[in-house]
Amino acid sequence: MTDRMPPIPREQWTDAQAKAAAEFARMRGQDVFGPFALMLRSPEVMLRAAAMGDYMRYKTSLPPALNEMIILLTARHWSQQFEWYIHQPMALKAGLSETIVSAVSKGRRPERMSADEAIVYDFATELLRLQNVGDETYAKARERFGEPGIIDMVGVAGYYSLLSMMMNTARTAVPADSNVPPLP
Repeated sequence: MTDRMPPIPREQWTDAQAKAAAEFARMRGQDVFGPFALMLRSPEVMLRAAAMGDYMRYKTSLPPALNEMIILLTARHWSQQFEWYIHQPMALKAGLSETIVSAVSKGRRPERMSADEAIVYDFATELLRLQNVGDETYAKARERFGEPGIIDMVGVAGYYSLLSMMMNTARTAVPADSNVPPLP
């Protein structure tokens, strides 16, 4: 498939795009990439998404492995290859097991999970697949992570759903030299 919205060449940026890209680089310490490169077409959307992403990626109340688990579940739900390409190695580095990552990639429930991983899996899976969370799952999540944790889990799934929808619409390509196995 062809990338519908490839990165805009720097020499074609408007003043607003150049300012937004500079602000992104200041915030993130890197140039716009992936979903942000395509969102640069709407600089305000890009900057606001990046600001929300700073929290959803780096500062939630959840441990990094559980945060990454939600991101992978969301990428799998949307069959979003670029998000998987970025976050699969991050999830492994954060401590999510290869067995869990492999099962998620295939759309299967992992056979062995910690109690916290099972709560996060059930919560995110129900939210994404059913567009709702059952009472039992909600109660377990609230008991373990509190209401701030519930808000963070919904926020991570929602934020990465936004990025996935953007990139699925744009058909954002994974770099050709990727060594991350794609989602089946």
